[in-house]
Amino acid sequence: MNSQPLLGTPVKEEREKKNFSSRPWAAKLILIGGLIALALGICISVSFGAADIKLSTVWAAIFDFHPELTDHQIVRELRLPRVLGGAMIGAGFAVAGAIMQGMTRNPLADSGLMGINSGAVFALALCFAFMPNLSFMGLILYAFLGAAAAVAVVYGIGSIAPGGLTPARLVLTGAAFSALLSALSEGVALYYHIGQDLAFWFAGGVAGTQWVQLQIMFPWIGAALLGAILLSPSITLLSLGEDIAKGLGQRTALVKLIGAVIVLILAGSSVAVVGAVGFIGLIIPHLTRYLVGVDYRWIIPCSAVLGSLLAVFADLVARMVNPPHETPLGAIIALIGVPFFLYLASKERREL
Repeated sequence: MNSQPLLGTPVKEEREKKNFSSRPWAAKLILIGGLIALALGICISVSFGAADIKLSTVWAAIFDFHPELTDHQIVRELRLPRVLGGAMIGAGFAVAGAIMQGMTRNPLADSGLMGINSGAVFALALCFAFMPNLSFMGLILYAFLGAAAAVAVVYGIGSIAPGGLTPARLVLTGAAFSALLSALSEGVALYYHIGQDLAFWFAGGVAGTQWVQLQIMFPWIGAALLGAILLSPSITLLSLGEDIAKGLGQRTALVKLIGAVIVLILAGSSVAVVGAVGFIGLIIPHLTRYLVGVDYRWIIPCSAVLGSLLAVFADLVARMVNPPHETPLGAIIALIGVPFFLYLASKERREL
């Protein structure tokens, strides 16, 4: 993941020096308060739905399960895996975005804008068309391959252009290639009559998440999140600039390779569960850096907590907009993400 540094002007270099600070007390407050808020959000989300269930019943369904009770079945088999899946993918997308922004020094980097999500969805479309009986583990594998191929194409096309891979060119190439892959996915869906199967992945959502999916996904996303935390000191050095990182003894090529693998695991796994939900990896890292500073040892765990919060509460809002029907999770997050993206784009243009 190479790109030209954003700090190309004295104004931005001076701003970066002033902002190079960390606020561990704020990070600890976010982690503690965020986890408490996440637990509360999960309880509220599990209790809310077409059939409202008391929090006491939710507690009983989790810790004293009686399969003959309908409310217990709803909590354990439908709502709890849905909410936990939302928390998991929220953390995955947010940390993937934080790593991408740190390694490329590109504030607009996000798995959705870089073509990763669309590449994974296109791979899923091919799987539904040509391998309809593929297992969920197989879907995850092909989602990884699709995401990796999309990243390779985006970076390859952006790099061969005159002037190299600038942040603006990276975003434009990623957006264009994402649109192409989305069109191809829809074409495959129409030609092979699998539009209904793919509609969920196009819209993005956690409805229908099952325990078997979570059992497969948790080791992947959990290991990738742990790897991101272990890699965070190196990402902090990379965020200062590649020359500075090399001067401090950083093996930048190895760090970027490991970071790219972690991003592909997080984004590919998340897309396999909820589809092409974008902007979580764009919004959350910026908010986290504003709150805790630029030390990625704090940014990555705080991004995971805040990303989970955003996904859980966005899913709750998606169920409240037009009950008993559900609004796609991707649409709710896009209502926040699109204006935020336009704000960042205009801000970067003014500062260049």
